[in-house]
Parts: sequence; structure tokens; C-alpha cells
Amino acid sequence: MTHASKASKWVTFAVLLAGSVIMILPFFWMVSSAFKPVGEVYQFPPSWLPKNPTLDNFQEMFRRIPFWRYFGNSLLVTSCQTIATVLLASLAGYGFAKYRFWGRDGIFMMILATMMIPFPVTIISLFLMAQKAGLTNNYAGLILVGVCSAFGVFMMRQFIVSLPDALMEAARMDGATEFRIYLQIILPLIRPALATLTIFTFMGAWNAFIWPLLIINQDSLRTLPLGIATFSSQYYDAYHLQMAASTLTIIPEITIFLLLQKQFIKGLALGSLKG
Repeated sequence: MTHASKASKWVTFAVLLAGSVIMILPFFWMVSSAFKPVGEVYQFPPSWLPKNPTLDNFQEMFRRIPFWRYFGNSLLVTSCQTIATVLLASLAGYGFAKYRFWGRDGIFMMILATMMIPFPVTIISLFLMAQKAGLTNNYAGLILVGVCSAFGVFMMRQFIVSLPDALMEAARMDGATEFRIYLQIILPLIRPALATLTIFTFMGAWNAFIWPLLIINQDSLRTLPLGIATFSSQYYDAYHLQMAASTLTIIPEITIFLLLQKQFIKGLALGSLKG
């Protein structure tokens, strides 16, 4: 390895390390502030680590807002959307990748075209349809909007199309049904893609704010982002309580990523090779 290549490697490492530190600092500050007494949060100059760590912020936050109610709502909505999106996208991707039917390419192009339309452009129409269908102020209105993803269909199709047709033909010759082929052959082979789509869908649904804000008026149905935003507007000076609520909010996202990170990284690597 030449001196120039070594220097380039170290420069790249330094830039990536600096970027990682910049990205992690707000996260570290949030967690640190969640365990600080209120006096330490507002002191100047600020301290990065709490001098007197305390759990009082969490206890007070639980007394002021129904946090676990919001948490349960978010968990229900996010789980339903994630499971439905992964199931429907993988089924649709399998159909578009391995079946020949009239209008297949045209329908697939129409699905891709929807990815070019920003969500704010369609939100008024979606709200009016949800209102006429009686989907306001209920879980169905929160869930149904996110049960399928054009991006998910596209991703699944791109992964499944690379699988050899001989696998499915051999299974059919052995008497396997189409659903069994999908369940026992296709799904195990696209686990990296499934993990990637699961992480993206879970994070998008967990952090959704605009749609719940429009569709929900009852406090008992609010999701975590909406509940924390309402709490922040009421107690705008309770910075320590906001940090405590935000710290608990990110735990499910980190958990999902840690559980699926190996398959997620493998899926990104396979996607780059396909590209």
C-alpha cells in the first residue's frame, strides 16, 4: 500500500469519524438531559454528563401525561402498518417479478409513479375520503393509510426478480402450491430485503406526525409523536421532561434496528451489488 493510499484511507476515516460524532451529539445530549435535575439542564456553561443523575424527570413526566397510553397507541398502529406493508409488498413483489399477466409492466409503472407524488399533495384528498368513510378518531384511520408502500413493492420486486425461476419450477413439480412456494422458498431467500423494509416502515410509522394530527382529536387515541408535541406546547419550559419522554420514545426504534441490523446491512450490500 502506497503512502498516498494510506493517507487517503486515514483522511476518509477521519471524515467519517467526525461525521459520526456530529450525528451522535444531539442523541447523547438528549439522553444526558433526561437524567439531569432541572437545575443542571439550564446551567451555563452546560455539562455533558449529569452530576447528580436522577429518575425524577421520568416520574414527573408520567404524572403529567398518559405516556403509556400514547406508547400503546403507537405500538399498535406501527405494528399493524409494518406487518401489513411487509406482507402485501412481498406478495405484490413476488407477483410482479415471477408471473406473466396482461398489463403487468404498465401496472408496475403506475405504482412507481406514485412514489413521485409527495405526501402533502395527497393529504387533503386522503383526509376527505377518510372523513366520508368514518375513519376519523379511530385506529382504522391511523392504520389503513400506511398499510402498503409503493417503495416496498419496488424493493421486493427487485430482490425477487433476481431469484432463479428453476427453484419455483422444481417446487411446482414436487406438488407445492403457489402460496407454499412464496412462504417456504421466496420469503427465506429475501430476508435481507424484508428486514430492510421492516426497519424503514417501522421508523416511518413510529415517527408519523402529520396524519395523526389531522385524523385524531381525542387524547386517548394520540400516538407518541403527537402526544409529546402536545405536551411540549403545554409545558414548553419543561425541557427536562421533554428529553425524558423523547428518550423513552426512541427505545423501540433502536431495538428493532439492533434485532435486524445484520440482515439490514446484508440487504444494503446486496442492493448495491445489484445496482
